[in-house]
Amino acid sequence: MAVSKLERRTRIRKSIRSKISGTPERPRLSVFRSNKNIYAQLIDDTAGNTLVAVSSAKLAGEATGKSELSSAVGRELATLAQEKGITEVVFDRSGYLYHGRVKTLADSAREAGLKF
Repeated sequence: MAVSKLERRTRIRKSIRSKISGTPERPRLSVFRSNKNIYAQLIDDTAGNTLVAVSSAKLAGEATGKSELSSAVGRELATLAQEKGITEVVFDRSGYLYHGRVKTLADSAREAGLKF
């Protein structure tokens, strides 16, 4: 029986989320990738709060391609996190392959100072 992409991603996502959790000292960096935009947020799972959120929809004027936008989102997220005193995070790829825009976002966040 064939499994759809969404069902496969949901199963992988549940598996990842059962193993990782964000704390106030080391929040979870969650990534969501749509066809047009990419979104990233830092989440404290113990309190259920979003600490920092960035989307490429708000940074649309800064870059032209999707990969460039992903890189800009990663840099912006890292600078906002450092302003709040967050230096270490747990990366949650949300069932997406660590490839393309997800990898670009993670690499640019690392270059901007986040550790994970």
